[in-house]
Formats: sequence, structure tokens, C-alpha cells
Amino acid sequence: MIELPIVDKNEKEPRKKKPDWLRVKLPIGEDFKRVRRLVDEYKLHTICESGSCPNMGECWGAGTATFMILGNTCTRSCSFCAVKTGRPPEYDEDEPRRVAEAIKLMQVKHAVLTSVNRDERKDRGAEIWYQTVRLTKELAPTTTIETLIPDVRATWDALARMVEGGQEVVSHNMETVESLYRKIRPQAKYARSLEQIKRTKEMGYRTKSGVMVGLGETKDEMLKIMDDLVENKCDVLTIGQYLQPTKMHVEVAEFVHPDVFAMYKEEGLRRGFDYVESGPLVRSSYHAERHL
Repeated sequence: MIELPIVDKNEKEPRKKKPDWLRVKLPIGEDFKRVRRLVDEYKLHTICESGSCPNMGECWGAGTATFMILGNTCTRSCSFCAVKTGRPPEYDEDEPRRVAEAIKLMQVKHAVLTSVNRDERKDRGAEIWYQTVRLTKELAPTTTIETLIPDVRATWDALARMVEGGQEVVSHNMETVESLYRKIRPQAKYARSLEQIKRTKEMGYRTKSGVMVGLGETKDEMLKIMDDLVENKCDVLTIGQYLQPTKMHVEVAEFVHPDVFAMYKEEGLRRGFDYVESGPLVRSSYHAERHL
């Protein structure tokens, strides 16, 4: 295994060395190349690339990818995220067709869709969400779908449209504990994200959320967010290590040991989650097919 240090192009030296348990394999193989070719051919965005995901080699090598719709420019400025921030100029109404056709050609059994925030739009991009899921179901009817949707800012009719295309799992990431929201998710609200998960469950969907560690949270805060999520009807929880994508983003406060991740998994299951994926390299879409 070869460690891939995260190096910003403006930095002369890589940041401090990560521990052994954060080493990942280089992306290689024919399946990886095939996915790379399809993504390029259909002019698609993936959170695998935009979010600098450490599992891209493993997932793409298995012939899967998490597609990011509604462009690759986000209206939010979260301090942990590698996706660029700005006012998105594009709104590609043909994107749902291209995504659906690519998923069909890739022959994936379980597809994950996510998106940037589109706060400048009244519907938060809900129609593109709906059309992408609907067309994917039409072209690849045996493919199950998870949608990782952004904060709709309490625009609940937009949320309803986003989730009525036929997906099996609806996810919304809390990202971090309540005390760190102003620092990590300055344009989000902790209670609002919990309400979004609860409303999604009340509409009849399997619900899921993801939390990062290593940002300065305490164990008690992690246990509290688990309790809050269970209270608001979240079925599945993922917990992973935060990795600083560039020097412009918030620094890692701690590299959390795998034993702590194992403890969090045990605590989550004990609290009532149906499924908990917890580990240093876990991301919200990692092993997503297991969450059904």
C-alpha cells in the first residue's frame, strides 16, 4: 500500500504525515479506467474527485462512483469541504439523462447521487434531483439508489420533490457536532438538519446521515449527536476521519484511532441505529450498498 499525502499545489511540503491506518491504495486497474472514461465522456461530476475522497481507487476499481449533480460549484462555504464555492452559473437540464445513461452503462447495482447546494434557486435544485432519479429508474430499473441531499433551508416542498423519484435511501449529513457548526458549517443549522432527516423519515424513506471526527469534538458530543439522530428517526450512521483537503481548509485537530471508531460503532448500534459504518476512511457513500 502506498500513502497518498494530500498536497496543495501552493504548498512546497506536504502536511504532517498521517498514521498508518490512513494509508490508501493508488487507483489502478481496468475497471477504474473504464469508470474514468465514462465520467469524462458524459461530462459528469463526481464527489469522489471534487471531495478528494480517499476511497476513490477502491470504489472506482469496483465499478462504482458517487455522482454529483447540479454542477460543481456550491453556494455554501463549509470549512471542511474541497468543492469550490461561488455562484453557480450553470443549470444543465440535460444532466439527468447523462447521469442515468452513465449509470446504465456502468451496470452498477447500487448508485449514489449527491449534489452541491443551490441556495440561489427557489426549488434548491429539486426538479433536477427528481428527474435524475426518475430517469435512472427508467433506464436501469434493477439499480437501487441512495440520494445524499443537501440542506434545503427548510424549503420542505423542495425536499418532497427531491425524494419522490423512487430512491430507496435518502441521506443528509450532519457532518459534525452542534458546538462546531459555526466553525464547520456556518450557513447550516444543527436543528434544521435534524428536522430534515425526521421529515424524510415521515415521508416513508430509509434515512441516513454522516458525521466526521477529528475536528475537535468530544466523546460526549459524539454520543449526543447519535442520540439526537436516533430521536429524529435516522436509520443508518456513517462515521469517518476528517482529512484537511488544502491549507485553506480547517486543520485536523486529531487523527482518531481505529479503536475509538470501533467504540463509536458499538455505541451507535446500542442506541438503536439499524446500521453503523465507522472507520478512519469511511465516507458517507462508502459501502453504501450495504446500507439497504
